[in-house]
Amino acid sequence: MSSTSKLLSSSKLFGGMIKQFTHESAVTKTPMRYSVFVPSGDVLGNGNGQMPVLYYLSGLTCTDENFTHKAGAAQHAAKHNIILVAPDTSPRRTEDPLVGEDDAYDFGSGAGFYINATESPWAEGGYRMDDYINQELPDIVAEALGSNVVDAERRSIFGHSMGGHGALTCALRNPGKYQSCSAFAPISNPTQCPWGKKAFEGYLGSTEAGAEYDATELAKTYAGPSMDILMDTGSADDFYTQGQLLPENFVKACNGNKLLQVESRMQEGYDHSYNFISTFVGDHIGFHAQHLNR
Repeated sequence: MSSTSKLLSSSKLFGGMIKQFTHESAVTKTPMRYSVFVPSGDVLGNGNGQMPVLYYLSGLTCTDENFTHKAGAAQHAAKHNIILVAPDTSPRRTEDPLVGEDDAYDFGSGAGFYINATESPWAEGGYRMDDYINQELPDIVAEALGSNVVDAERRSIFGHSMGGHGALTCALRNPGKYQSCSAFAPISNPTQCPWGKKAFEGYLGSTEAGAEYDATELAKTYAGPSMDILMDTGSADDFYTQGQLLPENFVKACNGNKLLQVESRMQEGYDHSYNFISTFVGDHIGFHAQHLNR
């Protein structure tokens, strides 16, 4: 069992509260931090104080704080009465790091890739971010905020870059768990790009093993409930032009599956930064609100 969350900080924001917690994770076997924005309450006037949860998965090198500090998302979540949850991107060790854990920005610490590692030392070292996000974290959040606040039946997910990859795969690998999914500049076909190949070879032993965490491959065989997906990519994103993101491959796969409705927008002149995310985060939260607040 995971231990109870410990509150690290709390501050008022757009009428609600932004909070940061830490807990001992049974999945990663390390302390894990997560940040939460909790709106002020029942602004929809339905007499039910419970609110839906929208999970945000960050990209390479990020922590739980990047999104809450830079995206300007809280004002939109407050408008729609949606709880935002931003977890960390990997296990963190302040003592006795794994060999190679801190050697590169795109592998190891800060780069968990939202998969369950099978290779040593990553498997033993708690690099099981897929299980952490989809199995452990929802219960941790519900316990920390209270069942009178969290509506466990209404949840959606979105993310950026590596986190966009994570959002897509979490939704596709867990049919019906999330009401909707969106992504900013997601790594959409990781078995075909350098970032993905490095991660899969290190964590899973081969690029081929990564097919079960490749959104494009998953879209081809998805057989769950019908799902809406929104994607934004910047035309001036260097990682897009370098072939790391490959959103067109994902769109093609979705177009061949009538259960997946994807809107993929190319945003002229925008790059990979949080300037891009903050420009369109209102659109994304509004998109999820349509599904979560039905």
